[in-house]
Amino acid sequence: MSKLLLIDDDVELANMLKEFLTQEGFAVTTAHDGLTGEQYVLAGKFDLVILDVMMPGQDGLQTLRNVRQHSDIPVLMLTAKDDNEGRIEGLEGGADDYVQKPCLPRELVARIRAILRRHTSDTPKGNDIVVGQLVVSSERRKVFWIDKPIVFTSTEFSLIEILAKHAGTIVSKEDLSIKALGRPLVKYDRSIDVHLSSIRQKISEVSGGVNVIQTIYRVGYQLVRE
Repeated sequence: MSKLLLIDDDVELANMLKEFLTQEGFAVTTAHDGLTGEQYVLAGKFDLVILDVMMPGQDGLQTLRNVRQHSDIPVLMLTAKDDNEGRIEGLEGGADDYVQKPCLPRELVARIRAILRRHTSDTPKGNDIVVGQLVVSSERRKVFWIDKPIVFTSTEFSLIEILAKHAGTIVSKEDLSIKALGRPLVKYDRSIDVHLSSIRQKISEVSGGVNVIQTIYRVGYQLVRE
């Protein structure tokens, strides 16, 4: 049974979601402020965190930043409908995906299961993908630049793994969204662009500025073969 931590200051909403998620087979713990939620996450007893952005005191974005200093646990953000900045900042800060509030509980469950499938995918051994200096280990869900590890979130790893499997060819944003996020792109959805920007930055930091991901305007992305 997957263990979820739901961090939301709206007690009534959190209890409603907890009841629904429990009926769907999850074990759910709730926290109603960022500091408490952060302490629960760092105790290391959960498989995924559902994190509200707008909370008094330590908000969801700061909680995410603090958590990412110590943990790569999957994080699904709950964002306000019109909070585009918060959504982008969350993805840039290492969130795996987001759901707009108010949300349909069934949509939330679908997003949770998609993230957990990616995070726990069982890939056969001995299938490292090598593209130039970049090594993608599907077995360990880790990426290296030569022998230097690059720390990616679960969603970022899924994206670079897809691009590595299709190195030298263009992968559309739509395909990336379906395969890495488990959902189709929607209008004004910049999730893939934000995740790819973060991936580029992380690779650049360990490679001395090398850019191996090419943007194909209005089409998609390509991992360049050297």
